[in-house]
Order: sequence, then structure tokens, then C-alpha cells
Amino acid sequence: MRDALQQLGYRVAGVYGRDKALGQLRRTYVQEGLALAREYDAVEDMPWPLIFRELDVAYPGSKFILTLRDTDRWYRSIAGHFGANPYHLQQLTYGDDAPAPVGHEARYREVFEAHNAAVQSYFAQRPGDLLVMELEKGDGWEKLGAFLGVPVPDGPFVRTNTSSQRRTILNRLRSRLNRIGLPVGTMDG
Repeated sequence: MRDALQQLGYRVAGVYGRDKALGQLRRTYVQEGLALAREYDAVEDMPWPLIFRELDVAYPGSKFILTLRDTDRWYRSIAGHFGANPYHLQQLTYGDDAPAPVGHEARYREVFEAHNAAVQSYFAQRPGDLLVMELEKGDGWEKLGAFLGVPVPDGPFVRTNTSSQRRTILNRLRSRLNRIGLPVGTMDG
């Protein structure tokens, strides 16, 4: 979604909080996220989903996009990406006792499905403020453009951060450096 929004001209903030210890992150992620959001047109990735309600209150009139995935496919993806490696952003999201997806499948699935239900319930009376996209089922440019009221490019919808792309050696290296708190951008400029 980040790449699609950027292609449409939006300035998008991604993951934040990688450089903070878990305790500090717990104390500051809401305020830090709300302040950071002021500098961008859109936000995505972690821990943004945890503060969708706060973002809605702080930025009235904002639009929200929920990308739904099949729970089994989502879990295989996150387990393949993080494995059994503890990560403090995962602890923030899934609990202190579930720092990695492998070994905590039930918790991850439960939190994932509860979040999706909570978002849809929260916006149930405001359907114009929430777009639910199911990319695996073919949702793409047309649906996104209609929701945002912007023209979209021709051709297939952006597909990035796939497992095959993450398997490249440069992306694996970048991912490991990012996890240990050394943020590194993509190698393609």
C-alpha cells in the first residue's frame, strides 16, 4: 500500500519505533505517532494500526484503508518474515509473551482477526471513511482511486514486499540491519 500511495503522490510514513526499547516505545508510541503523522499525507505499517482510533480523533475527516488478507496466508507471511526472532514491535502488538510469530501462532491469529473486526466495527456507521481492500481477491487501482477521489495509473496494482523479493540477499541484509536498529533504505534509490 505504501508504494501505491507514493505512486499517487502521497508522502507516506512507515514503521517507527525501531530505535526505542520496548518500555520507552510503550510510553511514547501514541504521542510519537500522532506527531509524526502531521508531517505526512498517509501512514502505514507498524505500529500505526494500533492507534487508528487516536489518529481518527486527532485528524478528523481522514480516510482509512484496511487491507484484508486470508488469515492463513497472512500468518505464513509474517512467520516467514520474522520467524522465531523476537522483535519489540511484535511484543507491543501481540504481547510480551509473544515476541515472534513462530511458537505463538494462536495469539497472532487472534490479534490479527480481532484488529480487522475492530476496525470494521469502529467505522461501521461511517463507510465513506474506510476502504476495505482485498488485494489477493483483485482489488486495486480502481477501488483505491475511487475511494481517494484521485486518478490512478493504468496497469496492474503495485505488488512489493513479496516473499520472493524479500529473499534477495540485499533485502535480507537490509532487514537484519533494520531489526537491530540500523535503519537502511532500499538499495534501488
